[in-house]
Amino acid sequence: MDSDECTVIMGAEGGGGGGGPADEGELIPVATLMEKAKFYTSLCLGTTAILSVFGFLFLIPFVVDPAITSIMADFEPRPVTCVTVSHVYAEGLRNCSWASCREGCTSAALRCHQILVNYSRRAWAEEGARRPDEWDVADTRLLVNTEGCGYPPRVNCSEFARRYGRTRSPFPCYYSHAYPELVVARYSWDDTLKYLILSLVVPTLLFGAAIGVLSYWYCPGCNRACHGNNDYVEKFPDKDE
Repeated sequence: MDSDECTVIMGAEGGGGGGGPADEGELIPVATLMEKAKFYTSLCLGTTAILSVFGFLFLIPFVVDPAITSIMADFEPRPVTCVTVSHVYAEGLRNCSWASCREGCTSAALRCHQILVNYSRRAWAEEGARRPDEWDVADTRLLVNTEGCGYPPRVNCSEFARRYGRTRSPFPCYYSHAYPELVVARYSWDDTLKYLILSLVVPTLLFGAAIGVLSYWYCPGCNRACHGNNDYVEKFPDKDE
């Protein structure tokens, strides 16, 4: 009897142990797939975080700084009446001390258009615009935008000079309340605010989301803070035990 019982027990143990490796073999491909997915996702998130930083640094001089300058200048949102009084095309660093339009904001202008205008604070009318009898500000510089420069295709200095430099008819423009001598040809409060918010929010959200997920996966302190420290719970059993 004793030998038969031992044989039965050992057979049961052997049968139970035989199913373990098979189950583990079935779980290995799933775990490997999850690890690969986590690795490639982490790689994409890290790349996104790095590109967000460089993108934000790129947007500072081209979008953020001009938008803040425009907001601080407090431009009149409605166009007023301007008329060109002088247009000079100059070449050379000495003659281009200032420019109404420059294609490129990081280098000195070797060729420039200098346009002077008079403007009246009378609101511009699309139809039936007439030359005012008196001008509020005379012989002031007309700029293509608040910085006086930009990059194609948004800024085309030849087209700008052709449109505003050779005309003697009134045209719409925008003056600054903070700096009355500052006049620009194009301005939109809605577009300025929209581009400023997008350039600040989008890179920040992408960077924060990428760093947040990576920290949750790979930072032990973040996991402990989110799920609580279970080490002490496992170390000290309940009173019932």
